[in-house]
Amino acid sequence: MPRLEEITPENLSTAVDIRVSPEQEPFVAPVMASLAEAYASRHTAWPRLVYDGDRAVAFIMGNFDPDNEVDAFRCGIWRLNVAAHEQRKGYGRFAVHALCEEAQRRGHRRVTVLWEQGEGGPEAFYLRLGFKPTGEVLYGEVVGELPL
Repeated sequence: MPRLEEITPENLSTAVDIRVSPEQEPFVAPVMASLAEAYASRHTAWPRLVYDGDRAVAFIMGNFDPDNEVDAFRCGIWRLNVAAHEQRKGYGRFAVHALCEEAQRRGHRRVTVLWEQGEGGPEAFYLRLGFKPTGEVLYGEVVGELPL
């Protein structure tokens, strides 16, 4: 059964070792870059590792910033990296659902995500989970939302 754990000094190197498949690399920042961003946004960022038993299989980072001037950045998924050899096992879905549960716990009514379109990109994954494009494009990426 998968579970989430906070990033700690003990699992930091495990987190940065998570690598997506080569064709996905253009669509998601490496975990190291995400953790640097989380450090800079430490009051709003929510980075977590997904474990299955003692194996770290994925990384997700959300952002909870209800006062952000950009609506799409108030509650959303900033990163999702599922290890290349662990894909198609439900870990990404688990991570997104766990983030949505955290969002609901915090009183949010929707979760957003931005994705770049293209072959190997995450669009189909997010659409399968129920995210719908809002019609907005930020930084060249589609804004999707999922009502909670």
